[in-house]
Amino acid sequence: MKLISWNVNGFRACLDKGFADFFNNVDADIVCIQETKMQPGQAEFAPDGYHQYWYSAEKKGYSGTAVFTRQEPLSVQYGIGIPAHDTEGRAITLEFESFYLLCVYTPNAQRELARLDYRMAWEDALRDYILALDAKKPVIYCGDLNVAHEEIDLKNPKTNHHSAGFSDEERAKFSALLDCGFTDTYRALYPDRVEYSWWSYMMKAREKNVGWRIDYFVVSSRLFPAVTDSFILGDVMGSDHCPVGIEINL
Repeated sequence: MKLISWNVNGFRACLDKGFADFFNNVDADIVCIQETKMQPGQAEFAPDGYHQYWYSAEKKGYSGTAVFTRQEPLSVQYGIGIPAHDTEGRAITLEFESFYLLCVYTPNAQRELARLDYRMAWEDALRDYILALDAKKPVIYCGDLNVAHEEIDLKNPKTNHHSAGFSDEERAKFSALLDCGFTDTYRALYPDRVEYSWWSYMMKAREKNVGWRIDYFVVSSRLFPAVTDSFILGDVMGSDHCPVGIEINL
């Protein structure tokens, strides 16, 4: 199976920049998108052979997630079951016979870490949610997780030490999840490879490849032996993020 995740930074804008061509050419079994920034009915996209599931934020033009899947899931859950965390359209869970798929757009801690307290509460709640899923069957967790875990995962770690996405607190929460029996597929397969999945629109950052790796596929560690590849499609344009993906034998 091929699975793709992409923060599209506005689905309608990305549609105008070639999203449909990418979708058709990538030929994935499941495509997860984040930051849709739209409400139901605001865009027309219905690829043949796919079921689609959308979760929009209550606030218009903000956040949002969606999943396209060839195989119809056994069940779908929107949100993580906690009202305080379920107004921004940030998590969709699809249950399949042998695994759960969780598509997430993690809250940004924001400039000067203004939303760090909320981010920490989100991380704890989400970890509990993932562990509850994992107790039933393995989990594939993907999306824009808004954290560069290690120094290798961003171009300028020293100058960004206390920036949103590279604070000690955010990195520690990601480590805590991995310590619970999960694997960052890309870094496990390619411990020394330097690639990024997000670039600022400022200062020609993408042209200079001054980026961050903040988009992930994380799997239950018992599922990791089935992962044959984890990749970053850095040449795909249309957003300030690029798609990431895995190949997995299920």
